[in-house]
Amino acid sequence: MIECVSAVVDGKSEAFRLTKLMLEEPRPDEIVVEIVGVGICHTDIVVRDQHYPTPLPAVLGHEGAGVVVKVGSAVTKVVPGDHVVLAYGSCGKCENCQKGEAGYCLDFFGYNFGGSRSDGSTPFHSEDGKRISGCFFCQSSFGTHALATERNVVKVDKEVPLEILGPLGCGISTGAGTVMNALRPIAGTSIAVFGAGSVGLAAIMAAKVVGCTTIIAIDINEERLALAKELGATHTINGRSGDAVSTIQRLTDGLGVHYSLECTSIPAVFRQAVDSLRLTGVCALVGAAALGTEVSLDMNSILFGRTVRGVIEGESVPDTFIPQLISLWKQGRFPFDKLITFYQLDEINQACADSESGKVLKPVLRPGQKR
Repeated sequence: MIECVSAVVDGKSEAFRLTKLMLEEPRPDEIVVEIVGVGICHTDIVVRDQHYPTPLPAVLGHEGAGVVVKVGSAVTKVVPGDHVVLAYGSCGKCENCQKGEAGYCLDFFGYNFGGSRSDGSTPFHSEDGKRISGCFFCQSSFGTHALATERNVVKVDKEVPLEILGPLGCGISTGAGTVMNALRPIAGTSIAVFGAGSVGLAAIMAAKVVGCTTIIAIDINEERLALAKELGATHTINGRSGDAVSTIQRLTDGLGVHYSLECTSIPAVFRQAVDSLRLTGVCALVGAAALGTEVSLDMNSILFGRTVRGVIEGESVPDTFIPQLISLWKQGRFPFDKLITFYQLDEINQACADSESGKVLKPVLRPGQKR
């Protein structure tokens, strides 16, 4: 057993508490990682509040980055001392995984939200032997150590600051990948991003990288809109100042945008993202709403060649996409680190509150930091 300190949520919407846990030794295909930095994602908060029913008590966290300390007997991808980013889990065996579409793994929910390994076991236990749900996104990285699988670790360049890389495992890859992997806009096209949080801002940076020439950011936070302009948006719209759809129509000569992203999880905003499309335009839904959330759309609008589609994890293959984003960061073309605010592990509840209030964009916990 490996002794670690983790942030545990015991019940629905309760505060995280730091506690000492025992982490099992890695099985043949597993890897123990000492966490250097872990981002807090909207999905962590959604699960804390039980909008997705991961069993509690649980160790959450799914944007971890750290140093490999132990590997299972069958692992060949990494060795102790390697720097890694932890991505999402998938089976690797189903039809979609075999096609390179691991984000749509037929058991995606089980591997990422089930709270256990596929055999029902969990690697975390309290000191008195109580079972604690783990394996969240095949990592549960809100703590000093995480247990991942060979499939969801991505080896990265040791010259890059490891503490900033965790968000590439989910939120940043989701925003950037939705543009670069799913929508694939050609140079010169237009895109509107509804929600200038970390996912939306990553999408804006990616839209600039691929050559979109009209990049519109929509939010209700003026500071976020100012940052969106700095990161590549050509126009910004405050959703409280008027009709975003009519403003987008005006900015696009009455045609609408080629592409839109909905990052807020708000049905009314989703409707705006669809209504802002031109004929044959595509709206990508990436915001994670509570199960059962519904939206109303104009069927005749969709009839005229418009497409609405969901996108999971930016449709990225982490082993190739995360290094690509790191290369763009090195060149100064994808400055995702501007979104990050650091916290210590024992400040996790404050970090969550600051994220929910909009005070910060991407909180990153540093478990190894001391006061």
